Amino acid sequence: MNHEIEQILQQISVYLPDSRIVQAVIIVIAAVLLSRLVSLLIDTTLKRLAGRTRSDLDDKLVAFIQQPLVKTIVLAGLALAVANLDLDDKVVFVTVKLLLTIMVIVWAIPLAGLLKSLFGAASSTREHFGAIQPTTLPLFNNVGKMLVWALAVFVVIVVWDLDATGWMASAGVVGLAVGFAAKDTLSNLIAGVFIMADAQYKIDDLIILDSGERGQVTHIGLRSTRLLTRDDIEITVPNAVMGQAKITNETGGPNPQRRLRVPVGVAYGSDIDLVREILLRVAFDEKLISNSPEAQVRFRAFGTSSLDFELLCWIPDPLLKGRAIDMLLCSIDREFRIHRVEIPFPQQDVFIKQLPPQVT
Repeated sequence: MNHEIEQILQQISVYLPDSRIVQAVIIVIAAVLLSRLVSLLIDTTLKRLAGRTRSDLDDKLVAFIQQPLVKTIVLAGLALAVANLDLDDKVVFVTVKLLLTIMVIVWAIPLAGLLKSLFGAASSTREHFGAIQPTTLPLFNNVGKMLVWALAVFVVIVVWDLDATGWMASAGVVGLAVGFAAKDTLSNLIAGVFIMADAQYKIDDLIILDSGERGQVTHIGLRSTRLLTRDDIEITVPNAVMGQAKITNETGGPNPQRRLRVPVGVAYGSDIDLVREILLRVAFDEKLISNSPEAQVRFRAFGTSSLDFELLCWIPDPLLKGRAIDMLLCSIDREFRIHRVEIPFPQQDVFIKQLPPQVT
């Protein structure tokens, strides 16, 4: 780095006076004027072009480039001026390295802000960036900020000609220890990001887990998912468990309608046409049942003690399942009583072949 600075100074000194101090002053003034010229060119060209577009991302990109670039030109001029002065080598070395470190910080701060703006814009277009949502935005912002500053620290180490091997090894050991200590938390965070990216369920969906829990999704966080059961009991499930579970989404699919299957058994000898007519009429008259698709009745089997039918009908919302089945069963029972259709029930007949002798 110092050899390159000396070469630049040798090329510049040909056009400058012999006094080192005057040369340093001229270099600083030239750097300031050049920075002003660059800032003016950006204002008159890039900003105008960016202003013609509808998106504000290009405006933020121009702002990200302008300020660090202007400050870098001034800092570079200061570094050249210091190196041109007839000072002690250690003083020049430390001063130049400090100026280069400031350059790194000057670029790191707006870069972190630019990443934050990009993540914010991505969270507003979920169809393209499913993982970046308002709930995961803080995570991506923090991760992006950590990566930027980790890169800045690495560049500073290189600038000061330090051995980065030991630092990298220490960081690896610390990262390994933290990973083992927080493996459950990290697995939940990663699973939460993938759940939001895959969108296998969303807020207000009614889902059933393979362990039997059924409830409405009320919250999808980075660590866990919350379900509200029909008993108004909130269940918190870690996202690592949700990521490995088999989930039935009753609200999923292109249509929120849900089909009900109501098994009905009637006694042998019943009029099957009358049974079919009663079941269809009950479904048609029930307000909670959708008329499209139309209800259907299927004769399923000859049961042990009954003719087994099944009423197939649709409800507009899976949350109505319990109420709809209750009202259908009540209406079916009333209609069967009116039309004297018997509903069989299991019976056992006990035959006694021989009574034991009476003991006198």
